[in-house]
Amino acid sequence: MEQQESICKLSPAALRALIRHGGPKIQSTTGLAAGYLQANVLILPSSMANDFEEFCRRNPAPLPLLYRSQPGESSCPPLAAQADVRTDISQYCVFEKGHLTGRVSSLLAYDAPEGAAGSELQAAGRLGGVWSDMVCFYLGCSFSFENSLQRAGVPVRNVEQRRNVSMYRTTAPCVRAGVFQCPLVVTMRPIPAHLLDLAVQSTYLTPSAHGAPIHIGDPALLGIPDLSRPDYGESVEAEPGDVSVFWACGVTCLEAVLSSKPPLAFTHAPGCMFVTDLPDPSTQTADHLPLTSEPDLSPLSFLISQSPLHYSLVSRDAVRRIRRLETIIGEDPGERGIKALFVQDELLRSCLSLSHSSSVVVTTGFPTHHTQSPPDETDGPPGAIAMVTMLQALGKEVTILTDHRALEMNQAIMEEAVSKGVMKAAVPLVTFKNTGPDSALQFLCHHGDATKPRFDHLVAIERSGRAADGAYYNMRGINIKHLVDPIDDLFTMAEKIPGINTTGVGDGGNELGMGKVKDKVRDHMPNGRLVACDVAADYAITAGVSNWGGYAVACGLYLLKICPSHQRYVCKGLGLKPTISVSKKQELAASLPSVNKEEELLSILVRFGIRSGKTGNLGMEVDGLTFHPTHSDLIRRLLDCTLNSDAEH
Repeated sequence: MEQQESICKLSPAALRALIRHGGPKIQSTTGLAAGYLQANVLILPSSMANDFEEFCRRNPAPLPLLYRSQPGESSCPPLAAQADVRTDISQYCVFEKGHLTGRVSSLLAYDAPEGAAGSELQAAGRLGGVWSDMVCFYLGCSFSFENSLQRAGVPVRNVEQRRNVSMYRTTAPCVRAGVFQCPLVVTMRPIPAHLLDLAVQSTYLTPSAHGAPIHIGDPALLGIPDLSRPDYGESVEAEPGDVSVFWACGVTCLEAVLSSKPPLAFTHAPGCMFVTDLPDPSTQTADHLPLTSEPDLSPLSFLISQSPLHYSLVSRDAVRRIRRLETIIGEDPGERGIKALFVQDELLRSCLSLSHSSSVVVTTGFPTHHTQSPPDETDGPPGAIAMVTMLQALGKEVTILTDHRALEMNQAIMEEAVSKGVMKAAVPLVTFKNTGPDSALQFLCHHGDATKPRFDHLVAIERSGRAADGAYYNMRGINIKHLVDPIDDLFTMAEKIPGINTTGVGDGGNELGMGKVKDKVRDHMPNGRLVACDVAADYAITAGVSNWGGYAVACGLYLLKICPSHQRYVCKGLGLKPTISVSKKQELAASLPSVNKEEELLSILVRFGIRSGKTGNLGMEVDGLTFHPTHSDLIRRLLDCTLNSDAEH
């Protein structure tokens, strides 16, 4: 124990010297040389070096390149003085044609003159003198940031338990470069849930040591079946209240060797790093949270799903803007009292969940004018189409779900919206009918198998919601159940299916999904105890007019797409730097709601006989508020917040 403590206090140079001269066997460098960068090492034939450097460039999170040597170079002057990579790592792995053939404590034998007697290579029947053609790659290591985590007050369980960190092979493929293609490897550290932001922000500032986490939550989302059985390293025990946090790992280079099968290659043994003389940049500030030249890009964590457990990351700047969007749509010009239903960050969490989704269902339809034909109102469809348009631009699969009675009308509305340029392309339009106890499961999942959902997010906007007594009420307390298909059943079933999240957007509390705030609806809204929707969504977005909530979701998704911190997390740190091209940014901006598009869509709805919800007027208004100036001004403010970096915070 005393010897371990003394080793922990050694400087990087002293630690390398100890290893070089055959000191006590060091099984792992975790917790050693605190405050200094450590490096993964991969040594390849020079013929493969350019491909691997490009592989690093395309996968910067797992393979942050610190230094590439010249062929035959054993020193690394930019990283460490008087170092020798052949001797200064406690254990090396030797690979031949993609197979691990041994572990050695020195590579000097591979630099022996060809034919030299007595070398290890000669004893093994191999040729010496191969070192002159080998190129060394030094890659950042997560051991480097463990000290900064501890300084910030975040426990590092593997250090506490004196174990090597747990490392896992994932199902996420790295971006190919030349002969190199392999799965991403990650490290996992259990972090107390209330300290997640500290852990994220502390490591965000060390991109040379893998940077911020690439996943927080259920390991199955990375294809990891069992945390107790790591592919490399040792199993680390979590404490109550801990959450599994995953960082990209340099052992990915070992997987690259296994898949590319070079004739000869060397790596550090997992956990046995090369210790550099470079200070960890995050330790160079006085306080516990490191400073950054771009504080607005510093990420924050948000829980977006309980089943499976899933957090997302997003920059402070994007959070501030989306919260501003939420404030704008929460205005109540109709004086309906909706501020009582507001829950902060429902818009943000919904947008984050949608950003991670791949297949989304959007439903709308509130037949409040039960004596008219059609009975529908102008609130809902514009917001739904705004979301659908942005989701399409982001490459999501999108389906619109409607009542059977309105199928032909909505098909015709969508076709006209496409012809007028409001939508770029039509999307599938479907209905749902409850024909038995398994109908909802069959609709949501392939072959009714709850482990194979067709969709990962359901969104209801201004959709009539089922009350506690089974009826569907408009705000006047009139039951309109005969005009509504039981789409609520899909939302209640989704609660039981891991991997499907739900959003409800409403402005009165009787809309599908607003059951999440039903107690507030009953206490504060007119007729609330009668009309309150009883069916909850995971996220309940409250808006002065429901359409505004749809516009804000579209704007929020745009902000997440251009947020580097979020996109890096979504892509798991794989691929080139997560910046968006000018042309793609323009394409996305063109998919946002605009005054012209929304005015055109409202005129289409009016031509189909759809009326304002509050007044029943057949004209250019929604919920009794005229398009100009109320709705048009609000759309301009949402766009200003979204597109103008100097917009009011």
